[in-house]
Amino acid sequence: MPTSQNSASREPGSGGSGASGAAPGTDQGPGALVGADWLAARLGAPGLVLFDASVGAHRGADHRIPGARPFDLDGALSDHEAPAPHTMPGPAEFTEALRALGVDDGDTVVVYDGAGVYSSARAWWMLRAMGFDRAAVLDGGLPAWTAAGLPVESTGPAYAGPRGSFTARPRAGLLVGSSTVAAALADPAAAVLDARTRERFAGTAPEPRPGLRGGHMPGAVSLPFGELQRPGGLMRPAAELRETFAAVAGDRQRLYFSCGSGVTACVLALGADLAGYRELAVYDGSWSEWGMPSELPVATGPAAGPATGPATGG
Repeated sequence: MPTSQNSASREPGSGGSGASGAAPGTDQGPGALVGADWLAARLGAPGLVLFDASVGAHRGADHRIPGARPFDLDGALSDHEAPAPHTMPGPAEFTEALRALGVDDGDTVVVYDGAGVYSSARAWWMLRAMGFDRAAVLDGGLPAWTAAGLPVESTGPAYAGPRGSFTARPRAGLLVGSSTVAAALADPAAAVLDARTRERFAGTAPEPRPGLRGGHMPGAVSLPFGELQRPGGLMRPAAELRETFAAVAGDRQRLYFSCGSGVTACVLALGADLAGYRELAVYDGSWSEWGMPSELPVATGPAAGPATGPATGG
């Protein structure tokens, strides 16, 4: 069956993403990525919470991995008062959502999605940003699970089990705004990596969200998230991930990630974490914020070009 070559490569809290350890009173759990075989051996075990974080066409599919609960990035687990989609909720709202889904501080969480490794990485990064390290992404997601011949069940009603005791413990700097990204673009020790397609980065393909300018942040580097994955949707081995990041970031160790709405930027964060980078941040508003008509600078073409305005924050 398909398995991850990255699984169990590192324990959470051992340094990835600036993390400072698991919640008080808990032991360490799996690494940031687990394979279908790892999950199959533990499915249904006490203290293991499985989330389906699918978005878009995969949201609300008619089948799921048995026992999966919805981590609804298009619903309760985004701030719908914010101007950009998929904005991180506040700590109180995140705490309430996770408690309503039955998560305890000492649980181990595995997240998957129906596309492979796509929106599941966003859920993993949100948990990290809220101080919860006992979380992992299922390598290859639901496609890898079904390809391995493992069981699925019909999608049932929303979770209605006991409430959990989860408490958010926000970490500063894992999710950042436009002013921080603008400073990073001017910092020779930092790299800003864009997970969108090269055509959207260059401005030759239209943005899927109306009203956004085409192009990229001057000084950003294109790294489409799919380049971190092998055929079949599994993440590339750690050594290949290190080579991929070194090819675009050089020797810079402080990495910032952007995409369309802060979702696939987290696939880059996952890949960099697996590759051993430690100073990582995701631009929460991503191009849904930066690309809106404003004084934030935009360049077009395959490489950074002349800015269209001053690098002001927002």
